[in-house]
Amino acid sequence: MLLAVDIGNTNITIGVFKGKRLVTTYRMATVYTRTSDEYGMVMCELLEKNGVAVEEITDVIVGSVVPDVMHSITNSIIKYFNTKPIIIEAGIKTGIRVAGRNPRQVGADRIVDAAAVYELYGGPAIVIDYGTATTFDLVDEDGTFTACVIAPGVRTSAQSMWTMAANLPEFEIRKPRTILAQDTISCMQAGLVYGQVGQTEYIVNRMKEEFGRDDVKVVATGGYGRIIEKETDIIDKYDPQLTLHGMRIIFERQKK
Repeated sequence: MLLAVDIGNTNITIGVFKGKRLVTTYRMATVYTRTSDEYGMVMCELLEKNGVAVEEITDVIVGSVVPDVMHSITNSIIKYFNTKPIIIEAGIKTGIRVAGRNPRQVGADRIVDAAAVYELYGGPAIVIDYGTATTFDLVDEDGTFTACVIAPGVRTSAQSMWTMAANLPEFEIRKPRTILAQDTISCMQAGLVYGQVGQTEYIVNRMKEEFGRDDVKVVATGGYGRIIEKETDIIDKYDPQLTLHGMRIIFERQKK
Protein backbone atom coordinates (compact mmCIF):
# COMPACT_ATOMS: atom_id res chain seq x y z
CA MET A 1 0.00 0.00 0.00
CA LEU A 2 1.01 3.60 -0.60
CA LEU A 3 0.98 6.16 2.22
CA ALA A 4 0.53 9.74 0.93
CA VAL A 5 1.45 12.47 3.43
CA ASP A 6 0.29 16.00 2.58
CA ILE A 7 1.84 18.48 5.04
CA GLY A 8 0.02 21.80 5.21
CA ASN A 9 0.48 24.83 7.43
CA THR A 10 -2.45 23.88 9.65
CA ASN A 11 -3.03 20.15 9.17
CA ILE A 12 -1.31 17.04 7.86
CA THR A 13 -3.63 14.97 5.67
CA ILE A 14 -2.75 11.33 5.15
CA GLY A 15 -4.22 8.90 2.66
CA VAL A 16 -3.69 5.19 2.16
CA PHE A 17 -3.95 3.80 -1.38
CA LYS A 18 -4.35 0.25 -2.55
CA GLY A 19 -3.57 0.64 -6.22
CA LYS A 20 -5.67 3.58 -7.40
CA ARG A 21 -8.27 3.14 -4.65
CA LEU A 22 -8.16 5.48 -1.67
CA VAL A 23 -8.70 3.14 1.27
CA THR A 24 -8.77 5.59 4.18
CA THR A 25 -7.80 9.13 5.13
CA TYR A 26 -7.09 10.93 8.38
CA ARG A 27 -5.79 14.27 9.56
CA MET A 28 -3.61 15.51 12.37
CA ALA A 29 -2.40 18.94 13.41
CA THR A 30 0.88 20.26 12.03
CA VAL A 31 2.94 20.68 15.21
CA TYR A 32 6.39 22.19 14.76
CA THR A 33 7.70 20.86 18.07
CA ARG A 34 6.79 17.19 17.57
CA THR A 35 9.71 14.79 17.42
CA SER A 36 10.13 12.07 14.82
CA ASP A 37 9.07 9.48 17.41
CA GLU A 38 5.90 11.43 18.23
CA TYR A 39 4.96 11.76 14.56
CA GLY A 40 5.75 8.11 13.92
CA MET A 41 3.70 6.85 16.86
CA VAL A 42 0.71 9.04 15.97
CA MET A 43 0.76 7.90 12.34
CA CYS A 44 1.04 4.24 13.30
CA GLU A 45 -1.77 4.51 15.83
CA LEU A 46 -4.08 6.25 13.36
CA LEU A 47 -3.36 3.60 10.73
CA GLU A 48 -4.14 0.79 13.16
CA LYS A 49 -7.35 2.54 14.25
CA ASN A 50 -8.38 2.71 10.58
CA GLY A 51 -7.76 -0.98 10.04
CA VAL A 52 -4.43 -0.71 8.22
CA ALA A 53 -1.43 -2.64 9.54
CA VAL A 54 1.84 -0.72 9.47
CA GLU A 55 3.45 -3.70 7.73
CA GLU A 56 1.08 -3.24 4.77
CA ILE A 57 2.65 0.13 3.91
CA THR A 58 5.30 -0.51 1.25
CA ASP A 59 5.81 3.00 -0.15
CA VAL A 60 5.48 6.58 1.13
CA ILE A 61 5.28 9.88 -0.74
CA VAL A 62 5.44 13.25 1.01
CA GLY A 63 4.44 16.72 -0.17
CA SER A 64 5.06 19.66 2.14
CA VAL A 65 4.79 23.44 2.36
CA VAL A 66 6.29 23.41 5.88
CA PRO A 67 10.07 22.88 5.71
CA ASP A 68 10.46 23.05 9.51
CA VAL A 69 8.73 19.69 10.08
CA MET A 70 10.32 17.76 7.23
CA HIS A 71 13.27 16.46 9.25
CA SER A 72 10.98 14.94 11.90
CA ILE A 73 8.48 13.56 9.38
CA THR A 74 11.13 12.03 7.13
CA ASN A 75 12.94 10.38 10.03
CA SER A 76 9.67 9.06 11.47
CA ILE A 77 8.80 7.39 8.16
CA ILE A 78 12.24 5.81 7.82
CA LYS A 79 12.15 4.53 11.41
CA TYR A 80 8.53 3.40 11.75
CA PHE A 81 7.74 2.31 8.17
CA ASN A 82 11.21 1.06 7.23
CA THR A 83 11.17 2.89 3.91
CA LYS A 84 12.69 6.06 2.50
CA PRO A 85 9.88 8.39 1.33
CA ILE A 86 9.68 10.02 -2.07
CA ILE A 87 9.69 13.78 -1.51
CA ILE A 88 7.82 16.00 -3.97
CA GLU A 89 10.37 18.66 -4.83
CA ALA A 90 12.16 20.24 -7.77
CA GLY A 91 13.37 17.65 -10.25
CA ILE A 92 10.74 15.01 -9.53
CA LYS A 93 8.58 13.78 -12.43
CA THR A 94 5.11 15.32 -12.12
CA GLY A 95 3.80 15.53 -15.69
CA ILE A 96 3.43 19.30 -15.19
CA ARG A 97 5.67 21.97 -16.71
CA VAL A 98 5.83 25.18 -14.70
CA ALA A 99 5.96 28.42 -16.68
CA GLY A 100 7.13 31.66 -15.11
CA ARG A 101 10.24 33.37 -13.84
CA ASN A 102 10.83 31.23 -10.72
CA PRO A 103 9.36 27.72 -11.17
CA ARG A 104 11.08 26.48 -7.99
CA GLN A 105 9.00 28.93 -5.93
CA VAL A 106 5.77 27.10 -6.75
CA GLY A 107 4.72 25.09 -3.69
CA ALA A 108 4.57 21.30 -3.76
CA ASP A 109 0.87 21.35 -2.87
CA ARG A 110 0.04 23.40 -5.95
CA ILE A 111 2.09 21.22 -8.29
CA VAL A 112 0.29 18.20 -6.85
CA ASP A 113 -3.13 19.81 -7.39
CA ALA A 114 -2.15 20.77 -10.95
CA ALA A 115 -1.01 17.22 -11.71
CA ALA A 116 -4.24 15.82 -10.31
CA VAL A 117 -6.62 18.17 -12.10
CA TYR A 118 -4.84 17.67 -15.42
CA GLU A 119 -4.78 13.87 -15.13
CA LEU A 120 -8.34 13.49 -13.81
CA TYR A 121 -10.20 16.32 -15.54
CA GLY A 122 -7.99 17.50 -18.40
CA GLY A 123 -7.05 21.03 -19.38
CA PRO A 124 -7.40 23.89 -19.53
CA ALA A 125 -8.50 23.99 -15.91
CA ILE A 126 -8.39 26.20 -12.85
CA VAL A 127 -7.91 24.38 -9.56
CA ILE A 128 -8.95 26.28 -6.43
CA ASP A 129 -7.56 25.05 -3.13
CA TYR A 130 -9.29 26.45 -0.05
CA GLY A 131 -6.55 25.97 2.52
CA THR A 132 -4.63 28.31 4.83
CA ALA A 133 -4.39 30.44 1.68
CA THR A 134 -6.87 30.20 -1.18
CA THR A 135 -4.99 29.48 -4.39
CA PHE A 136 -6.25 29.68 -7.97
CA ASP A 137 -3.94 27.79 -10.34
CA LEU A 138 -4.36 27.71 -14.12
CA VAL A 139 -3.23 24.64 -16.07
CA ASP A 140 -3.46 24.85 -19.86
CA GLU A 141 -4.42 22.15 -22.34
CA ASP A 142 -0.90 20.72 -22.63
CA GLY A 143 -0.32 20.44 -18.87
CA THR A 144 1.59 23.68 -18.31
CA PHE A 145 1.15 25.43 -14.97
CA THR A 146 0.50 28.82 -16.53
CA ALA A 147 -0.54 31.29 -13.84
CA CYS A 148 -1.77 31.58 -10.28
CA VAL A 149 -3.51 33.85 -7.80
CA ILE A 150 -2.98 33.59 -4.02
CA ALA A 151 -5.52 35.09 -1.62
CA PRO A 152 -6.12 34.85 2.15
CA GLY A 153 -7.79 31.58 3.14
CA VAL A 154 -11.25 31.25 4.65
CA ARG A 155 -10.09 30.51 8.18
CA THR A 156 -7.18 32.95 7.90
CA SER A 157 -9.66 35.71 7.06
CA ALA A 158 -11.92 34.71 9.95
CA GLN A 159 -9.03 34.66 12.43
CA SER A 160 -7.91 38.10 11.33
CA MET A 161 -11.31 39.46 12.34
CA TRP A 162 -11.53 37.91 15.79
CA THR A 163 -7.87 38.45 16.69
CA MET A 164 -7.34 41.94 15.27
CA ALA A 165 -10.65 43.51 16.31
CA ALA A 166 -11.19 43.56 20.08
CA ASN A 167 -15.01 43.62 19.94
CA LEU A 168 -15.46 40.88 17.34
CA PRO A 169 -15.92 37.35 18.77
CA GLU A 170 -14.71 34.00 17.48
CA PHE A 171 -17.42 32.29 15.43
CA GLU A 172 -18.28 29.09 13.59
CA ILE A 173 -17.39 29.21 9.90
CA ARG A 174 -20.64 28.47 8.07
CA LYS A 175 -23.16 30.14 5.83
CA PRO A 176 -25.72 32.20 7.80
CA ARG A 177 -29.45 31.83 7.21
CA THR A 178 -29.52 35.07 5.21
CA ILE A 179 -27.08 37.68 3.98
CA LEU A 180 -29.37 40.27 5.58
CA ALA A 181 -27.83 39.49 8.96
CA GLN A 182 -28.81 41.38 12.12
CA ASP A 183 -26.52 40.03 14.85
CA THR A 184 -22.75 40.34 15.01
CA ILE A 185 -21.87 36.69 14.45
CA SER A 186 -24.26 36.29 11.51
CA CYS A 187 -22.91 39.53 10.04
CA MET A 188 -19.37 38.17 10.22
CA GLN A 189 -20.42 34.81 8.76
CA ALA A 190 -22.20 36.58 5.90
CA GLY A 191 -19.21 38.78 5.14
CA LEU A 192 -16.81 35.84 5.25
CA VAL A 193 -18.77 33.30 3.21
CA TYR A 194 -20.31 35.60 0.63
CA GLY A 195 -17.09 37.58 0.41
CA GLN A 196 -15.27 34.35 -0.48
CA VAL A 197 -17.97 33.49 -3.03
CA GLY A 198 -17.65 36.91 -4.64
CA GLN A 199 -13.87 36.68 -4.62
CA THR A 200 -14.02 33.25 -6.25
CA GLU A 201 -16.37 34.35 -9.00
CA TYR A 202 -14.47 37.53 -9.82
CA ILE A 203 -11.03 35.92 -9.86
CA VAL A 204 -12.13 32.94 -11.96
CA ASN A 205 -13.96 35.13 -14.47
CA ARG A 206 -11.01 37.51 -14.72
CA MET A 207 -8.55 34.62 -15.19
CA LYS A 208 -10.73 33.19 -17.98
CA GLU A 209 -11.01 36.60 -19.61
CA GLU A 210 -7.26 37.29 -19.63
CA PHE A 211 -6.49 33.70 -20.65
CA GLY A 212 -8.84 34.19 -23.60
CA ARG A 213 -10.76 30.96 -23.07
CA ASP A 214 -14.18 30.33 -21.61
CA ASP A 215 -14.02 26.52 -21.81
CA VAL A 216 -11.93 26.24 -18.65
CA LYS A 217 -12.96 23.62 -16.12
CA VAL A 218 -13.00 24.84 -12.53
CA VAL A 219 -12.25 22.24 -9.84
CA ALA A 220 -12.21 23.08 -6.14
CA THR A 221 -10.67 21.26 -3.21
CA GLY A 222 -9.72 21.99 0.40
CA GLY A 223 -11.65 21.85 3.64
CA TYR A 224 -13.79 24.95 3.16
CA GLY A 225 -14.32 24.41 -0.55
CA ARG A 226 -17.63 22.63 -0.04
CA ILE A 227 -19.16 25.68 1.67
CA ILE A 228 -18.18 27.93 -1.25
CA GLU A 229 -19.00 25.40 -3.99
CA LYS A 230 -22.63 25.17 -2.85
CA GLU A 231 -23.09 28.93 -3.29
CA THR A 232 -21.81 29.44 -6.84
CA ASP A 233 -22.15 27.98 -10.33
CA ILE A 234 -18.61 29.03 -11.26
CA ILE A 235 -17.19 25.80 -9.75
CA ASP A 236 -17.77 22.74 -11.94
CA LYS A 237 -16.55 20.10 -9.51
CA TYR A 238 -15.65 19.82 -5.84
CA ASP A 239 -13.11 17.07 -5.17
CA PRO A 240 -12.07 16.90 -1.49
CA GLN A 241 -9.41 14.24 -2.16
CA LEU A 242 -7.83 15.91 -5.19
CA THR A 243 -4.45 16.53 -3.51
CA LEU A 244 -4.08 12.96 -2.27
CA HIS A 245 -4.88 11.60 -5.73
CA GLY A 246 -2.34 14.00 -7.18
CA MET A 247 0.29 12.53 -4.87
CA ARG A 248 -0.66 9.04 -6.02
CA ILE A 249 -0.39 10.12 -9.66
CA ILE A 250 3.07 11.60 -9.09
CA PHE A 251 4.17 8.47 -7.23
CA GLU A 252 3.08 6.32 -10.17
CA ARG A 253 5.12 8.50 -12.54
CA GLN A 254 8.28 7.73 -10.56
CA LYS A 255 7.75 4.03 -11.18
CA LYS A 256 7.49 4.31 -14.98
